[in-house]
Amino acid sequence: MLKIPLPLRLQLSLVIVVGAALLKHHAWSCLAVYGAIALIWAGLLHVRIPHLGGLLGTELIFLSLLALPLGWERASFLLVRSLICLIVMNSFLLTLPPHSFGIALKSLPVPRALKENLLLAGQYLEILLTEVTRMQRSAQLRGLNGAAGWLRYASAAMIGTLYLRSLDRAERVYAAMIIRGYNGQLPIDSPLRPKERFAVIVACAIAAGLTVTSYRI
Repeated sequence: MLKIPLPLRLQLSLVIVVGAALLKHHAWSCLAVYGAIALIWAGLLHVRIPHLGGLLGTELIFLSLLALPLGWERASFLLVRSLICLIVMNSFLLTLPPHSFGIALKSLPVPRALKENLLLAGQYLEILLTEVTRMQRSAQLRGLNGAAGWLRYASAAMIGTLYLRSLDRAERVYAAMIIRGYNGQLPIDSPLRPKERFAVIVACAIAAGLTVTSYRI
Protein backbone atom coordinates (compact mmCIF):
# COMPACT_ATOMS: atom_id res chain seq x y z
CA MET A 1 0.00 0.00 0.00
CA LEU A 2 1.22 3.50 -0.80
CA LYS A 3 2.47 5.12 2.40
CA ILE A 4 0.05 7.99 2.91
CA PRO A 5 -0.28 9.30 6.49
CA LEU A 6 -3.71 8.83 8.01
CA PRO A 7 -4.49 12.57 8.45
CA LEU A 8 -3.57 13.23 4.80
CA ARG A 9 -5.66 10.26 3.63
CA LEU A 10 -8.67 11.57 5.54
CA GLN A 11 -8.31 15.15 4.28
CA LEU A 12 -7.86 14.11 0.63
CA SER A 13 -10.88 11.80 0.90
CA LEU A 14 -12.98 14.64 2.30
CA VAL A 15 -11.83 17.03 -0.45
CA ILE A 16 -12.95 14.56 -3.14
CA VAL A 17 -16.27 13.86 -1.42
CA VAL A 18 -17.13 17.51 -0.77
CA GLY A 19 -16.12 18.49 -4.31
CA ALA A 20 -18.33 15.78 -5.83
CA ALA A 21 -21.22 16.63 -3.51
CA LEU A 22 -21.18 20.30 -4.58
CA LEU A 23 -21.35 19.55 -8.31
CA LYS A 24 -24.23 21.00 -10.25
CA HIS A 25 -26.98 18.52 -11.13
CA HIS A 26 -26.54 16.71 -14.45
CA ALA A 27 -22.90 17.87 -14.84
CA TRP A 28 -22.03 14.37 -16.03
CA SER A 29 -18.64 15.25 -17.54
CA CYS A 30 -17.33 16.67 -14.25
CA LEU A 31 -18.87 13.74 -12.40
CA ALA A 32 -16.99 11.36 -14.71
CA VAL A 33 -13.72 13.08 -13.73
CA TYR A 34 -14.57 12.58 -10.05
CA GLY A 35 -15.41 8.96 -10.84
CA ALA A 36 -11.97 8.43 -12.35
CA ILE A 37 -10.36 10.15 -9.33
CA ALA A 38 -12.35 7.90 -6.96
CA LEU A 39 -11.19 4.75 -8.77
CA ILE A 40 -7.57 5.94 -8.75
CA TRP A 41 -7.89 6.73 -5.05
CA ALA A 42 -9.26 3.25 -4.34
CA GLY A 43 -6.36 1.78 -6.33
CA LEU A 44 -3.76 3.82 -4.45
CA LEU A 45 -5.16 2.64 -1.12
CA HIS A 46 -5.23 -0.99 -2.35
CA VAL A 47 -8.69 -1.58 -0.99
CA ARG A 48 -9.97 -5.16 -1.25
CA ILE A 49 -12.52 -5.18 -4.06
CA PRO A 50 -14.78 -7.95 -2.60
CA HIS A 51 -15.16 -6.04 0.67
CA LEU A 52 -15.71 -2.74 -1.13
CA GLY A 53 -18.26 -4.28 -3.50
CA GLY A 54 -20.22 -5.95 -0.71
CA LEU A 55 -20.38 -2.75 1.32
CA LEU A 56 -21.36 -0.64 -1.70
CA GLY A 57 -24.12 -3.11 -2.59
CA THR A 58 -25.71 -2.81 0.84
CA GLU A 59 -25.42 0.98 0.89
CA LEU A 60 -26.82 1.38 -2.63
CA ILE A 61 -29.93 -0.62 -1.69
CA PHE A 62 -30.69 2.01 0.97
CA LEU A 63 -29.87 4.91 -1.34
CA SER A 64 -32.07 3.51 -4.11
CA LEU A 65 -35.05 3.46 -1.77
CA LEU A 66 -34.49 7.16 -1.03
CA ALA A 67 -33.58 8.39 -4.53
CA LEU A 68 -35.87 6.49 -6.92
CA PRO A 69 -39.07 8.29 -5.79
CA LEU A 70 -37.46 11.54 -7.08
CA GLY A 71 -37.72 10.34 -10.67
CA TRP A 72 -35.25 8.38 -12.77
CA GLU A 73 -33.50 11.41 -14.33
CA ARG A 74 -32.67 13.03 -11.00
CA ALA A 75 -32.20 9.75 -9.13
CA SER A 76 -29.64 8.45 -11.64
CA PHE A 77 -27.35 11.46 -11.10
CA LEU A 78 -27.79 11.31 -7.31
CA LEU A 79 -27.03 7.58 -7.23
CA VAL A 80 -23.91 7.88 -9.37
CA ARG A 81 -22.66 10.83 -7.33
CA SER A 82 -23.37 8.96 -4.09
CA LEU A 83 -21.59 5.90 -5.48
CA ILE A 84 -18.46 7.98 -6.16
CA CYS A 85 -18.53 9.48 -2.64
CA LEU A 86 -19.04 6.03 -1.13
CA ILE A 87 -16.13 4.54 -3.11
CA VAL A 88 -13.84 7.26 -1.75
CA MET A 89 -14.92 7.09 1.90
CA ASN A 90 -15.31 3.31 2.01
CA SER A 91 -11.83 2.93 0.49
CA PHE A 92 -10.50 5.15 3.28
CA LEU A 93 -12.39 3.31 6.03
CA LEU A 94 -11.67 -0.21 4.75
CA THR A 95 -7.90 0.44 4.64
CA LEU A 96 -7.83 2.17 8.03
CA PRO A 97 -5.90 0.34 10.78
CA PRO A 98 -8.21 -0.64 13.67
CA HIS A 99 -9.10 2.14 16.11
CA SER A 100 -7.00 4.75 14.27
CA PHE A 101 -9.80 6.98 12.98
CA GLY A 102 -9.33 9.34 15.92
CA ILE A 103 -5.65 9.87 14.96
CA ALA A 104 -6.66 10.90 11.43
CA LEU A 105 -9.47 13.06 12.76
CA LYS A 106 -7.24 14.96 15.19
CA SER A 107 -5.72 17.10 12.41
CA LEU A 108 -9.02 18.30 10.93
CA PRO A 109 -9.49 22.09 11.38
CA VAL A 110 -13.05 21.81 12.73
CA PRO A 111 -14.66 22.71 16.11
CA ARG A 112 -14.14 20.26 18.95
CA ALA A 113 -17.83 19.31 19.18
CA LEU A 114 -18.01 18.45 15.47
CA LYS A 115 -14.72 16.55 15.73
CA GLU A 116 -16.11 14.49 18.61
CA ASN A 117 -19.29 13.70 16.67
CA LEU A 118 -17.21 12.65 13.66
CA LEU A 119 -15.05 10.45 15.88
CA LEU A 120 -18.09 8.68 17.30
CA ALA A 121 -19.63 8.36 13.83
CA GLY A 122 -16.38 6.88 12.53
CA GLN A 123 -16.27 4.47 15.43
CA TYR A 124 -19.85 3.45 14.67
CA LEU A 125 -18.90 2.83 11.04
CA GLU A 126 -16.00 0.61 12.16
CA ILE A 127 -18.43 -1.44 14.23
CA LEU A 128 -20.88 -1.53 11.32
CA LEU A 129 -18.18 -2.82 8.97
CA THR A 130 -17.30 -5.53 11.50
CA GLU A 131 -20.93 -6.63 11.65
CA VAL A 132 -21.15 -6.64 7.82
CA THR A 133 -18.05 -8.85 7.71
CA ARG A 134 -19.65 -11.26 10.17
CA MET A 135 -22.84 -11.42 8.10
CA GLN A 136 -20.85 -12.04 4.92
CA ARG A 137 -18.95 -14.86 6.62
CA SER A 138 -22.26 -16.29 7.82
CA ALA A 139 -23.61 -16.14 4.24
CA GLN A 140 -20.50 -17.91 2.94
CA LEU A 141 -20.94 -20.68 5.51
CA ARG A 142 -24.46 -21.16 4.11
CA GLY A 143 -23.06 -21.58 0.63
CA LEU A 144 -23.87 -18.06 -0.64
CA ASN A 145 -20.60 -17.00 -2.28
CA GLY A 146 -19.96 -13.96 -4.48
CA ALA A 147 -21.69 -10.59 -4.73
CA ALA A 148 -24.92 -12.04 -6.16
CA GLY A 149 -25.14 -14.56 -3.32
CA TRP A 150 -24.60 -11.82 -0.75
CA LEU A 151 -27.35 -9.66 -2.26
CA ARG A 152 -29.76 -12.64 -2.22
CA TYR A 153 -28.90 -13.19 1.43
CA ALA A 154 -29.61 -9.53 2.34
CA SER A 155 -33.15 -8.44 3.12
CA ALA A 156 -34.77 -5.36 4.65
CA ALA A 157 -35.29 -7.11 8.00
CA MET A 158 -31.70 -8.36 8.05
CA ILE A 159 -30.25 -4.94 7.21
CA GLY A 160 -32.39 -3.40 9.96
CA THR A 161 -31.10 -6.01 12.41
CA LEU A 162 -27.55 -5.21 11.29
CA TYR A 163 -27.94 -1.53 12.12
CA LEU A 164 -29.64 -2.25 15.47
CA ARG A 165 -26.87 -4.64 16.50
CA SER A 166 -24.24 -2.12 15.44
CA LEU A 167 -25.96 0.64 17.41
CA ASP A 168 -26.15 -1.56 20.51
CA ARG A 169 -22.45 -2.38 20.28
CA ALA A 170 -21.58 1.28 19.66
CA GLU A 171 -23.44 2.32 22.83
CA ARG A 172 -21.59 -0.29 24.87
CA VAL A 173 -18.23 0.81 23.45
CA TYR A 174 -19.01 4.48 24.23
CA ALA A 175 -19.99 3.55 27.81
CA ALA A 176 -16.66 1.73 28.16
CA MET A 177 -14.81 4.81 26.84
CA ILE A 178 -16.53 7.05 29.40
CA ILE A 179 -15.62 4.64 32.21
CA ARG A 180 -11.96 4.78 31.07
CA GLY A 181 -11.91 8.58 31.31
CA TYR A 182 -12.74 9.70 27.76
CA ASN A 183 -13.76 13.39 27.75
CA GLY A 184 -13.90 14.16 24.02
CA GLN A 185 -10.16 14.74 23.63
CA LEU A 186 -7.56 12.34 22.28
CA PRO A 187 -4.04 12.61 23.80
CA ILE A 188 -2.43 12.44 20.34
CA ASP A 189 -1.26 15.22 17.99
CA SER A 190 -0.99 14.49 14.27
CA PRO A 191 -0.23 17.77 12.44
CA LEU A 192 0.30 17.80 8.66
CA ARG A 193 3.85 18.33 7.38
CA PRO A 194 4.53 21.09 4.80
CA LYS A 195 4.49 18.65 1.83
CA GLU A 196 1.21 17.18 3.04
CA ARG A 197 -0.33 20.64 3.43
CA PHE A 198 0.74 21.44 -0.14
CA ALA A 199 -0.90 18.21 -1.38
CA VAL A 200 -4.15 19.17 0.35
CA ILE A 201 -4.03 22.68 -1.15
CA VAL A 202 -3.48 21.27 -4.66
CA ALA A 203 -6.36 18.82 -4.18
CA CYS A 204 -8.61 21.65 -2.96
CA ALA A 205 -7.70 23.75 -6.01
CA ILE A 206 -8.50 20.88 -8.41
CA ALA A 207 -11.80 20.13 -6.66
CA ALA A 208 -12.79 23.82 -6.64
CA GLY A 209 -11.95 24.11 -10.34
CA LEU A 210 -14.10 21.09 -11.24
CA THR A 211 -17.01 22.28 -9.13
CA VAL A 212 -16.94 25.82 -10.56
CA THR A 213 -16.67 24.40 -14.08
CA SER A 214 -19.79 22.29 -13.53
CA TYR A 215 -21.83 25.50 -13.01
CA ARG A 216 -20.47 27.08 -16.21
CA ILE A 217 -21.25 24.16 -18.55
